[in-house]
Amino acid sequence: MNLMYLPALLLFVLFIYYPFIKGIMISFTNWDGYSQLYRYIGWDNYKRMLSDHRIGTVIINTLIYGIGSTILQNIIGLAYAIMLNSYIRGKTIIRTIVYLPVIVSPLIMGYIWYFFFQFNGGALNDIILLFRDKPINLLADTGLNVWIITLVNTYQFLGVAMIIFLAGLQSISKEYYEAAEMDGASGFSRFRNITLPLLAPAITINVVLNLIGGLKLFDVITALTNGGPGYASASLSTMIYQLYFAHQDAGYAAALGNFMFLMISIIGLSSLYYLRKKEISL
Repeated sequence: MNLMYLPALLLFVLFIYYPFIKGIMISFTNWDGYSQLYRYIGWDNYKRMLSDHRIGTVIINTLIYGIGSTILQNIIGLAYAIMLNSYIRGKTIIRTIVYLPVIVSPLIMGYIWYFFFQFNGGALNDIILLFRDKPINLLADTGLNVWIITLVNTYQFLGVAMIIFLAGLQSISKEYYEAAEMDGASGFSRFRNITLPLLAPAITINVVLNLIGGLKLFDVITALTNGGPGYASASLSTMIYQLYFAHQDAGYAAALGNFMFLMISIIGLSSLYYLRKKEISL
């Protein structure tokens, strides 16, 4: 009997299964995150979610970060991949530049962009002050800060989508395009009838990865706005963090964490199931 997998299984149970089960248990208590004493309060934390006026805004923000980043990363990433798959000079340099942000810590990336957008002394406001008297506090604008965070997240992980699409494009035989060109098919027709169907597996991978990454976005939000003003730009991740560490409300934070896990699982698995079916039909 092969027991070589036992150390890995032990680590998996210790760091994945045990915290997951413990989190479910804590969500039914009034634990503050520090005290040794806490009591079972049943479904009160989950009922509290239904009456929490912040939840609606936070869920919408989370969906914007997930879906918005997914759409932008896939469209721009595919455009880059198509460009880099053609015969152009400097492909290696362009690919390196686009992929380079991926290796930077998301928290560091958030702070880099914070110095660009910040109200006092930010690079963008220094330019704006050349044309008007007052700077603009973009990160405090509740109509813009969510989209700024989405764009920063898109910028950082655009390279991942590009590389996956590029690998998919390079696996498509050139014979298909040559045959279509001989039949008089236009460039758009070749893209729609050859490229997109054969890129379906790459699209599936990118969409699911981007959705999961965007829906659990934390670092960039913390660096740029810390979820503010108020909870105007908060995601479920940042709200859970603030509830636990700032408000010592671990029981409610655990309940939100379980809801977040369920939401991401449903969206991720549904997307995977739908896209896999589309691959077969294509």
